[in-house]
Amino acid sequence: MVIAEYLSGFPAFLAHYVLAILFLVIFGAIYTKITQHNEFALIRQGNTAAAIALAGSLIGFSLPLAASVEFSVSILDNTLWATVSLIVQIAIYYLARLIIDDLSGRIERQEISAGIWLGAVSITGGQLAAASMTT
Repeated sequence: MVIAEYLSGFPAFLAHYVLAILFLVIFGAIYTKITQHNEFALIRQGNTAAAIALAGSLIGFSLPLAASVEFSVSILDNTLWATVSLIVQIAIYYLARLIIDDLSGRIERQEISAGIWLGAVSITGGQLAAASMTT
């Protein structure tokens, strides 16, 4: 086989990869705007709870985002499922806040348990969303 045959899927790879990175950036921007705490300022101050919560949310979004890339049949299909994933992950954040009162305040006060809770709920919700994406 010639190299050109191996690389024939490269344009599709590049398109899906760039779209996924774009969605990850969009999710990160939206997520950090809607939370009541400033994740990056807290992380710069050494707040482990904020780092755990943000990391879990990013991982929780990237799981269904990866499934969207894997199972989509086109860029449009991928875009639609990535959008659904974004909405689901934002909803998960709001649900997590309903169960633990003053979640952002607890994260700001460096309560590790609050960061673990939000991170774990985000990853769990993302994994379930990813598993739900089948063709």
